[in-house]
Amino acid sequence: MCRNTLDDMDLAGKRVLVRVDINVPLENGAVSDDTRIRRIAPTIRDIMSAGGTPLLLAHFGRPKGRNVPEMSLRPLVPALEQAFSAPVVFCADCRGPAAEAAADALEPGAVLLLENTRFHPGEEGNDPALAAEIAALGDVYCNDAFSAAHRAHASTEGVARLLPSCAGRLMQAELTALEASLGKPERPLVAVVGGAKVSTKLDLLGNLVDNVDHLVIGGGMANTFLAAQGHDVGKSLCEHDMTATAADILAKAEKTGCDILLPCDIVVAREFRAGAESRTVPAQDCPGDAMILDAGPRTVERVAQVLDGAKTLIWNGPMGAFEIPPFDAATNAAARRAADLTRAGKLVSVAGGGDTVAALNQAGVAGDFTYLSTAGGAFLEWMEGKTLPGVAVLTC
Repeated sequence: MCRNTLDDMDLAGKRVLVRVDINVPLENGAVSDDTRIRRIAPTIRDIMSAGGTPLLLAHFGRPKGRNVPEMSLRPLVPALEQAFSAPVVFCADCRGPAAEAAADALEPGAVLLLENTRFHPGEEGNDPALAAEIAALGDVYCNDAFSAAHRAHASTEGVARLLPSCAGRLMQAELTALEASLGKPERPLVAVVGGAKVSTKLDLLGNLVDNVDHLVIGGGMANTFLAAQGHDVGKSLCEHDMTATAADILAKAEKTGCDILLPCDIVVAREFRAGAESRTVPAQDCPGDAMILDAGPRTVERVAQVLDGAKTLIWNGPMGAFEIPPFDAATNAAARRAADLTRAGKLVSVAGGGDTVAALNQAGVAGDFTYLSTAGGAFLEWMEGKTLPGVAVLTC
């Protein structure tokens, strides 16, 4: 797909409105995890190297169209300056006279941080008037916030229609990785999908059974599929009202030739706590007073065999209750196998989603995957086959 990047734009002497995701955690007024800030630094540096002046657009929290002081972007200035190795000037608005004056007064080599776009009700409503006011501040628009690209907001979609537009380095890398994994992937293509509920990932599962060769289902949602097969899942997390839907997905997979891998053995316990007494039983033998909290070793072996034969992997969601040992074993083992194959050059591995990132970090392999997306909803919607407004508008 034709899409402009920074390399296609004349940035010399231009003000570049850069939509970024710097929705980072704060503790005692300071940034406690600057991962998202560090990931946009290459875009900012490249704009400045090309003679452009970056004006940052971003949201923070959910102020719902109101000016909420504790959701101001001002506290992020020190972390931004450290990441960019450049002075960052803060403006208390993202449009209007104050923003125009701040842009006019900006010294060469500095970056302008505009206030939380969601302080304006027109942001989430993609109000054309707000988009026009924001666009008036710049000459070029660059979207480097894939994680917000599934929203048709004024700063993600509206402004892009009014200025020459392109993808930033992070957006470019994200799209390249995702298109390689679901666009024209090398096959066999494997998807690992976990999480608590089938109901939240219906569109995802429906799209995957049409497109992947093997689909590994884990986490709480696997319990719903086991129940759909007539197995007792005891006191496990399970959407019993979704078993008919799960059965339909299994039937669809048979028609499309997608091999669905469900747990054949399970780790069960009577309480969910660290170090709780647990045991491994066949998937059909969950005690009525116990909970399924992880996949068992035989299941892990089957997953490893599928991964060994794969060329491409996409991963969203853990295989068990990874937050508490020993119920992290299946997730850790599968993740480490995928990482080993990736390091050996045998597998292209793309993973994303909040729990997924946390699980891969816990397994110590996040840096070994081909690409790790920090986007949540946008990553999921891309996997569902949906068009993302903030991406579509950047098409040549």
